[in-house]
Formats: sequence, structure tokens, C-alpha cells
Amino acid sequence: MTTPPPSWPGTDATDATDYTAAAPPGCPAHGLGPGGLRRIYGPEADTDLAGLYEKLRAEHGAVAPVLIHNDVPIWAVLGHSENLHMVRTPSQYTRDSRSWRAVQDGSAGLDHPLAPVFTWQPMCSFVEGDEHQRLRGAVTGAMSGIDHRGIRRYINRYTNHLLNDICQDGHADLVSQFAEHLPMMVMCHVLGMPEEYNERMVQSARDMIKGTETAIASNAYVMEVLMGLVARRRANPEEDFTSSLIAHPAQLTDDEVGAHLRLVLIAAYEATANLIANVVRMVLTDPRFRAQLSGGQMTVPEAVEQSLWDEPPFSAMVGYFAKQDTQLGGQRIRAGDGLIMGIAPGNVDPVVRPDLAANMQGNRSHLAFSGGPHECPGQDIGRAIADTGVDALLMRLPDVELAIDERDLRWTSSIMSRHLVALPVKFAPRPPQDVMARPSAQMPTPRRDWQVSSPPPRRPEPAAPAAPPSAAPAAAPAPEAAPPKGAWQRFLTWWRGH
Repeated sequence: MTTPPPSWPGTDATDATDYTAAAPPGCPAHGLGPGGLRRIYGPEADTDLAGLYEKLRAEHGAVAPVLIHNDVPIWAVLGHSENLHMVRTPSQYTRDSRSWRAVQDGSAGLDHPLAPVFTWQPMCSFVEGDEHQRLRGAVTGAMSGIDHRGIRRYINRYTNHLLNDICQDGHADLVSQFAEHLPMMVMCHVLGMPEEYNERMVQSARDMIKGTETAIASNAYVMEVLMGLVARRRANPEEDFTSSLIAHPAQLTDDEVGAHLRLVLIAAYEATANLIANVVRMVLTDPRFRAQLSGGQMTVPEAVEQSLWDEPPFSAMVGYFAKQDTQLGGQRIRAGDGLIMGIAPGNVDPVVRPDLAANMQGNRSHLAFSGGPHECPGQDIGRAIADTGVDALLMRLPDVELAIDERDLRWTSSIMSRHLVALPVKFAPRPPQDVMARPSAQMPTPRRDWQVSSPPPRRPEPAAPAAPPSAAPAAAPAPEAAPPKGAWQRFLTWWRGH
């Protein structure tokens, strides 16, 4: 077991013992950082961050000392209940990074690769008390004005647009050609800047949270675009999220509006892009999962919730900061210590999930959207994009299959997230359709070989129902008249925004 120095992480760097310096060749200590602590960045983390978290759990339990970029010490919270305690106890833990010792001593300064993530900004996720209520109230108030049914119509429209670009080819990469673009198209529409949707915006949004050398520049580009939007909407309000945020009685400044637009855009975009890719991958690689969807035993929203347990869009959140000396998971946490909310390791905590193969259908106690006062305010939008987008994709391309062996899929990882590099698929080529049409239009006959685990639900006979005894005999329907929709079809029509 690797034990941190008694004074970690508040000790001076000169007092820390570098246990790796004297490690002999082949020793497992090679690759560790100062104090013998494991790095959750770099080659090992990039290759298998989930496996690294499990090593930490075995060595330290529910809370483990680790190093992030530039070997800055921080605690990784791995336990499900420990994470919930941290996010739900604002009297002990804050999101205000100005209290973090690493920020105060400059080791986590503005040039740190993760600075765009943890640097204090005038927005609700970094403040507390009355100021948190003011800013959070403005965000939730602006979101309450979003027409979610109308948004689903736009999601279907954008989905059709993206699928029209690939449907005639018979093959596609559903990461770069679908999952990475649909959320940005929708969020640019929600914020009121559809003209700003482009490839640079997509790639900058993904890059700025990865801790790369270009993350700070990517963040600067995104903020430049958003502040331009704020200026335009101050002068000419429209019916969009940005105008609602500006007009809220909380009277946010331009900097506050821009910071919250960034928060909503990046959180919703990155989470939803990963979520869409993960759900589609699960459908394509797990025959039981696909059979349940096809047979009606599981809905797409339920499939999304299962994915939020198994492959949360954000694997961690940096960070929370101790306001006082306390204990968590058996570790002594000092005032000024930083902590990472371990979303992915918390979701697989053996205490709450002793059997990872068990179906979590109907259980929403995962950590994917955080919790407590800073629970993600835009999770409903993310769910709507994923639910509707995946549903429309499977209706347009019901015969879609993975084009390579599942073992050949590749992932990229960072402290914040893990996502597929590519998801190559194949399907029968088909002509484009009107982007304004319902996704079910021109839908090919579903594949019957999806049914691999259980038969589909019993369907009513196609014969017309008998007329009531007192009614006169009904005239025969016209030969091409469509049968009336059942309750399920009517619900699906409403759900998809039509």
C-alpha cells in the first residue's frame, strides 16, 4: 500500500519524499510521482483510467491521494456515498477554487492545463449562499422558458440533416459525423447562435477540458464567441436562452452572462456527445440490450440511464475544496485541500454495485449529473438530445451495425472524460429525406434478427375493433386510409415533438 507523507498535501515540495527516485528497474513504483503518489494523467491514465481508479481503491479505499497535471496533489473521491456527502455538504466543501492551497501557492495557476476547468469565475458553480441563489436562479429561470417539445422538433430536424449527409454512403463514423455535431447544433440553437456552429466550435469545446497544451487557447476562442453573442443580445433581444438570461431580474453582468453561457454550452455539449456515442455503442455491441430496445422491454430513455451508470459522460469533476479540517472515507482532509468528484469510480463502487452486470433500469441514483446545490441544471436538455437523437437515428437506420470488431474500438481519456475515438458503422444505403419530416417517414422494415433474448410484446390484431351495439354499421374505410394510432404511437408522437 502506498501511503502519503503525514503532512500531505499541505507540505512544501522540498519536504516531500520522492519514492520513485530510488526505485530499481522494473519496480512498480516507476511512473509514480512525488511522495509515491499515482498520477491520474499521463500514459497510464490515458491507457486505462478506470483500472487506475480501481488500483487506488484497493490501495487507499474510498478516498485516495493522487497527482494531477504538473504533479499538483489532490484527493480523488472514489466511493459513491463519499462523493454524495462531499457534494451535499456545503458547510465543509466548496467549489470556490480560490480557497485551494494549490491556487494560493501558484502551483495551480492560470497556466495550468486544467485552469479552464477550475479557475474561479463569476458563475453559480463557483459561489455559495445568496450569490449562488441569485446566479443559479437566473440560469434555472432562463431554462424554464425553453420549449422542450419544440427543442425535440429541432433535434429531429438536425438529426435528419446529419443523417442525410451519410445515408447514401452505407457507412459512417457515428462519433465524428453524428455524436460530436448533434449536441453542438442543438446548443447553438438554444443559446441563439446557430450561425456560430462550425467545426472549430465543436473541436474547441472538446479540447478546452482535456488539459492539453491548446486548452487555454480553445477556451479563449469559445469565450470570444460567447461574449460577442452577449453584446448582440444586449442590443437586440430575441427568444432564446441568452436573451432570457440577460433579461432575468437577477441583472447579471455581461461577464456573468458569458460565464454561464460557457458553463451551459460546454457541460451540455461534452456530456451529450459522449452520452450519444456510448448509448449507440452499447446498442450495437450488446445483443441483449438491442433486443430489449427492439422488443419494447426497454425504451431509449431507459437505455440512456443505463449508459449514465456504465459510461458517464464526465468521469470526474475538478474540483471541490475543503473549507475546514475534516475526514472523508477514512482520510484526514485539511482545510485548503482539493478534491476530485470521482463520477465514474463512484458509479462502480462495489458498495452500491456489487454486480456490475446487474441491470440498473429505473435507478437514477448515479453520479453522472453531480448532486447537491451544484447539480447540473441542464441535464434535462442533455437527456432530450440523447433520447431524441438516438431514437431518430435508430428509426432512420434500423439495420445499422458496427463495421469493425468491438475489440478494435479505441478510446481517449482525460481526467474529466473518456470518449470513443470513432464508431464506424455500416447499413443499407438509402435516399435522403426531408429534414422537416418525422424520423419515422420512409423507415425501412426493422430487422427481425434483433430479437435474440425474448419475444416482442404481444401486439393487437390488425382487424378494426367492433362497433358498439347501438352504433350504425360503419362504412368500409378507404383502401389507403391509415389505421388509427394506438396509445403507444400517440405517446411516441408527443415524445418526439410532433
